[in-house]
Amino acid sequence: QVQLVESGGGLTQPGGSLRLSCAASGFIFGIYGIRWYRQAPGKQRELVAHITGGGNTNYVDSVKGRFTISRDNAKDTVYLQMNSLKPEDTAVYYCNVAIYSEDYWGQGTQVTVSS
Repeated sequence: QVQLVESGGGLTQPGGSLRLSCAASGFIFGIYGIRWYRQAPGKQRELVAHITGGGNTNYVDSVKGRFTISRDNAKDTVYLQMNSLKPEDTAVYYCNVAIYSEDYWGQGTQVTVSS
């Protein structure tokens, strides 16, 4: 029943911007914190940003000041606004929610930053 669907990825140049969306269904959205992770080929999955049900946010140091996580509870959607993108931001980006002992993941959306 729980479903997360990412969208908004694509190809952009260094310094460009993208906004990712994570559309959620199958649970009471406003209760839960949502996380964005990313995974580059051959590397471990990395937590990028987190937003609590109350709207508090946290970011990995490498994206602070460039990325902004937000949520629209009326739309059951979480966003990741990514500005000043760098080649090292290239990865598949996933949204995640933990409900009880279960982790749920979207299918991922590819972000490529290249000249």
